[in-house]
Amino acid sequence: MNHKKLYIGALFFICTLAFAAQAQEAPGFEPSWLSLLPPVVAIILALITKQTLISLFAGIWIGVSLLAGNPITGLTTALDTYIVGAVADKGHASILLFSMAFGGIIGLVSANGGMKGIIEATSKYAKSGRSGQLTTALMGLLIFFDDYANTLLVGNMMRPFTDKLRISREKLSYIVDSTAAPVASIAVISTWSVFQMSLLDGPYQYFNIQENTYITFLRSIPYSFYCMLTIIFVLLNIWMRKEYGPMHAAQLRSRETGAVLSENANPMMDPNLMDEASIKRPATHWTNGGIPIITVIFLTFLGLFITGRNSLGDVTDYTIRDIVSGSDSYAALMWAAYITSGIGILLSVGRKILSLQEAMDAWINGLRSLVLACCILVMGWTMGKVCEALNTADYLVSLSAGILSPELLPAVTFLTAAAISFSTGSSWATMSIMVPIVAPMSIKLMGIDADAVIQTPIFVSTFASILSGAVFGDHCSPISDTTILSSTASGADHIDHVKTQLPYALTTGGIALFFGYIMIGYGFSYWISIGLGIGCIILALKLFGKPLPRTHLK
Repeated sequence: MNHKKLYIGALFFICTLAFAAQAQEAPGFEPSWLSLLPPVVAIILALITKQTLISLFAGIWIGVSLLAGNPITGLTTALDTYIVGAVADKGHASILLFSMAFGGIIGLVSANGGMKGIIEATSKYAKSGRSGQLTTALMGLLIFFDDYANTLLVGNMMRPFTDKLRISREKLSYIVDSTAAPVASIAVISTWSVFQMSLLDGPYQYFNIQENTYITFLRSIPYSFYCMLTIIFVLLNIWMRKEYGPMHAAQLRSRETGAVLSENANPMMDPNLMDEASIKRPATHWTNGGIPIITVIFLTFLGLFITGRNSLGDVTDYTIRDIVSGSDSYAALMWAAYITSGIGILLSVGRKILSLQEAMDAWINGLRSLVLACCILVMGWTMGKVCEALNTADYLVSLSAGILSPELLPAVTFLTAAAISFSTGSSWATMSIMVPIVAPMSIKLMGIDADAVIQTPIFVSTFASILSGAVFGDHCSPISDTTILSSTASGADHIDHVKTQLPYALTTGGIALFFGYIMIGYGFSYWISIGLGIGCIILALKLFGKPLPRTHLK
């Protein structure tokens, strides 16, 4: 069966590549349905073959072949221009280096017994599947300042603990993914909130709008229906102990057999590299793991403050928003990860838990465990660049332009943002494309004074729908960087994570669309919308959810 799928995938790719070579014979590309071909091919191949890395590269090859006019030039250009360009980008390089260093930290605290110590300390308070999942979700809510840091911290720290409670890796990665971007994106201060505010600056200056963009962002938070309802869904899903779709099968397998991964799973990190040292080493005091984790969180906050304050120069009259907006989150994460690595090594050696050689070996093994994930991240970023060159987002926006009206603006914007995010695999790219287009469009469409327009629920919910749609598409897409990181940190098979998360994301997305953005567009109260949304989540879990055997730590 696996060979049959491989042959089907290879045949599909060859036919698509041959078509791509004929579709465009000159540089430059006009937006058309062909703009959707690379992400569609990557997604279909990923689902057929379960090989994310190869599937992404196949989509990239087809996309560059469309631009170059032939598959040979497309192959060489994809390798020496697009992929190299993705790695050379300063922000991308920082994320890769941070991710690998963080893998080193996790390898270190696993080898020194600190991770086991945290698990033993936590197990006093969480002895069942429900309390273990709630603890994981709570940690996701607390680490709100950055989705990357959130994902890597929560997934890696909770994975050994949830394994003991027979919580499937698929469920762990769902909780991690659903309390990362949805939380960071609506946090009062985070890397996401600052990015969204900065995107509004241009339209506000053009229309001479007086309101501070931060105030607009704060007013938009309640209207981020997908993000709000996703967090609520996670908590209700855990509390009610109800699962449905592929997630129910995954959880049932884990509860009954103890197999936290499916039989044919291909985890996003090498469990042998991460777990060998921790299996041999007995549990030590929880501070051997807690100090490095607390340190990386503290240093990230400190790094954000230092870089933000330095960007202000001699300015003395500044706000927290000014500091965060001027901060360099990539630099902050890099500083935090590598300084913490040094502290973790000194802690392990100083307490005579590990020798210097053992500590370095553990750090390197942890780093090596993330090599596959980093390769897939590079492919995901490259796919985004290819989609940018093919004007994929412009084509999707043009499809929605003919059906816009003030009442439907929030709903259509939500769907368009979701489609772009799903196709490109990037929430931030989606927001950077949509906000400069949709904000002026909504002001002109409503035909009243700009300062009055931004006070209306339609404008605020439209702005929020860009964010919600971007996160929704991100959650559904197998080529999304945050989805990849969630699989990585949780040690889950990437395609299994996408398949099990998809029904839950579609449920929440559908509720957000109909009871959120459509109802708000037609004048319904926010409280009616959010109340009906929560009610629908409870109803969906009661109607479709099935109970699971309960697990307890002894």
